[in-house]
Amino acid sequence: MLWVAVSVAALGFLIALEVAARRYGEPGPITDQAREVIFAPKSGTVLYVSMALMMVVLTWRQRFIAVGAAIGIDIVFWLVRWAVDAEMMFGNGALWVTLACAVIAVTRRTDRDRVLLLKGVGLALLLVAGRKTGYTWLLITSKTRPAVLDQYVATADHALGNPSWLVGRFVAATGTLGAHVLDWVYIQLAVAAVVVALYQLRNVAVERRFPGHHLVRTFLVIGLLGPGIYMIFPVVGPIFAYGADGGHWAVANLWPDTPPPVSTPHPMLFDEITPRNCMPSLHTAWATAIFIHSRKGPRALRFAGAFWLIATLGATLGFGYHYGADIVAGVVFTLTIETALRSLDRGWDRSGIQLVVYGAAVFAGLLASYRYLSVEMAGHPWVFGPLLILAMTSVVYGYVRTTKLWDRKAASAYLPEPRREPQPELV
Repeated sequence: MLWVAVSVAALGFLIALEVAARRYGEPGPITDQAREVIFAPKSGTVLYVSMALMMVVLTWRQRFIAVGAAIGIDIVFWLVRWAVDAEMMFGNGALWVTLACAVIAVTRRTDRDRVLLLKGVGLALLLVAGRKTGYTWLLITSKTRPAVLDQYVATADHALGNPSWLVGRFVAATGTLGAHVLDWVYIQLAVAAVVVALYQLRNVAVERRFPGHHLVRTFLVIGLLGPGIYMIFPVVGPIFAYGADGGHWAVANLWPDTPPPVSTPHPMLFDEITPRNCMPSLHTAWATAIFIHSRKGPRALRFAGAFWLIATLGATLGFGYHYGADIVAGVVFTLTIETALRSLDRGWDRSGIQLVVYGAAVFAGLLASYRYLSVEMAGHPWVFGPLLILAMTSVVYGYVRTTKLWDRKAASAYLPEPRREPQPELV
């Protein structure tokens, strides 16, 4: 019943976004996804990693058949597109196989096997739909929020030492190699997430059930709630508001060479194309989630999770996509969501409720301070800078302390009771 309720809610959400996108003359997520059954997809990589998620419910023989069928279908599409000189892209085969598994689940499976296969297909399609809804959300933010609050965030960022300007100059100094590595990490964030998720879901086919909590759940909730914050706090980022990419809409061409001056901030009009997708930094949020969920994996996975987090932070700041204040908010945002989802899985208790409420309060306090105390923050950086870091660190500490307590309780629950030796009877 829970999966049915989630599916109905997701479908209703997609329909609402489809209608909203149509009002602005653009195809919505449903149309965008439906056309990829035949036409060239925007990202074949996402379709294949989504199929990989679906295959966690299959046997190894079924996985080989699914991969072979997907590659064969893509070869046929490639030959047809090459013959008619159409746009070239792979990924249709993966989508066809995923949809075929949904048909097989309904027509050829029964009981638990049907439910398990439908869950796998739903997981794959949710990942694809999440990316499509993200594009639509970004369109809506640019159309419905003409004024942005970049001046407030840039002013508040003086308390943190203008990290986007510092990292931007550092990335520029590394040359093309450093920029290409960071750009690849930034773009392929979904691939890293699927690698961690595949490790967490590696035993699904054997155990015939999904674990109660895994990375994909956190990813989807972050993607669902994050754009709502964009609508409340629209920000375009340093490279647009203070850089060459902003054109005549920018305050000045300052990034990354000259930090913005401290002045009285005010909302500024911007174009109807650039997404208002900075506050909070969802790339930071997703990379933080990858880092958290990779901690219980093997050493190579833990190393990859740490690398992806550091490289993502370098890319978000070094390319001028985010301010330092966005990063702080993104970390708090993720830990609050992760705590809520873990509490939902294991059962709510006092520690979980307290941490979720505290994290939400800190996140709201960060947004309020950026909006209404930015001048004071810039004027007293040695006071407000440590306070911002302390607020974020307090949520990190609370999360680590609470989850360790939960893990100890879970481990003790599975320990066998000590064997009691029979006592000799007294005569």
